[in-house]
Amino acid sequence: MKYIAVFIFSLFLIACGGETEGWATDDMLVQPSEFASGEKVYMSTCVACHQKDGVGLEGAFPPLANSDYLLADKNRAIEIAANGMEGEIIVNGDVYNTVMAPQGLTNKEVLDVVNYVLNSWGNDGGKVTLADVEAIMN
Repeated sequence: MKYIAVFIFSLFLIACGGETEGWATDDMLVQPSEFASGEKVYMSTCVACHQKDGVGLEGAFPPLANSDYLLADKNRAIEIAANGMEGEIIVNGDVYNTVMAPQGLTNKEVLDVVNYVLNSWGNDGGKVTLADVEAIMN
């Protein structure tokens, strides 16, 4: 009986191990392969503050999911991803005033993470191009 329980538990672990990080919500509007490199950048540089689901931390770090501030200006989104920011902003009616340090991303990483964020968690923010990023970075 003990071996059957171990076997069933092992099958459970194997079945759960196939879930792709970051793509578990039904309201995603993107295909995983299209923004996979942006998800990797997000998960390594952004997730601690803005959280896996993009909702941020109330009063400390603004949401990226359904964010009026983010979706209003793609160039501003590029600028923030590339160079960080500080100062007061209003996101979805809430005031945030924290520092986001520059993350040291390459132009390609900025491109990937901005496109991932613009198109995740129900956002339908379109896409930016490498030329858009380079225009801001140069």
